[in-house]
Amino acid sequence: MRYSHSRSLLNSTKLHLKDWLILDFTYAQAVIIGFIQGITELFPISSLGHAILVPAWIGGSFAQFISEENKAYLLITIAMHLASSIALFIIFRRRWFGLIKGTFAAITTRNYQTTPFRVLGYIVIATIPVGALGIIFGDYFQSIFGKPVYSAAFLTINGLLLIGAERLSRRDIGHEFHDSDAEIDHRVNARTAVAIGFGQSLALFAGISRFGITMSAGLLRKLSHSVASDFAFLLSLPVIVGAAIVKLPELFTTDAKQLLGQILLGSIVSFIATYFSVTFLVRWFKTRTLYPFAIYCLFIGIASLVRFA
Repeated sequence: MRYSHSRSLLNSTKLHLKDWLILDFTYAQAVIIGFIQGITELFPISSLGHAILVPAWIGGSFAQFISEENKAYLLITIAMHLASSIALFIIFRRRWFGLIKGTFAAITTRNYQTTPFRVLGYIVIATIPVGALGIIFGDYFQSIFGKPVYSAAFLTINGLLLIGAERLSRRDIGHEFHDSDAEIDHRVNARTAVAIGFGQSLALFAGISRFGITMSAGLLRKLSHSVASDFAFLLSLPVIVGAAIVKLPELFTTDAKQLLGQILLGSIVSFIATYFSVTFLVRWFKTRTLYPFAIYCLFIGIASLVRFA
């Protein structure tokens, strides 16, 4: 009787380890995953979708990352997202410092109609829906995380959304504002910020790009491509940081802490890749559109549906 109980306890412990650890998650694999995360994080092609589809296509030892038994991989991707957010903050640090400084000045003088106060307010408002839905339905989103067919379907939908936003957005946007914050303040309001926030929530599905859907919403609000991308970059930061605050403590309180070395290396790679990819995108959206990314999403999404359905 006692032996049976002990064996049951041992099996339970093994299951716990299986749930949390990627036993052969190597440093080389960490570099590859970090690079994929960093390159795709702020491109409108869904980093989470690629975090699922790339290992699925590679197969072999990579395929275990997305198995239903492995819960550590979600923590790994969130850690690398956090590294991306640090790079994003560094690139836009002057914008963030200006918004925060201007907001404090507005509160001090009780002048709540200033552009920094209003723009930062829109960012906060747009973050609330995705944060709330992420907490409420977190278990559901985690249950479908790691299933390639879902990511393939949502990546295909993402491509259609990008095309729709481009076709419906206006092309005759003048240069009424020389400052991105001023244009955001003029063309966005609280109701729009709420709508954008719920739109961002679609990015909880691996395959829908948070950046892409936020930028698409900006285009539909008659923002220029440059300003819409700026707004999307700003909105990405609090969501990523919020998810990290909620989930990353589990890295230190579960058996996943045995992977900290690999995660740290992957996060450094993710930081570097994000920095260069965002620098590229800032220049790209000054004159170009979402169409190339939409075509890419459709091609990879449909090919993945055929492969994994």
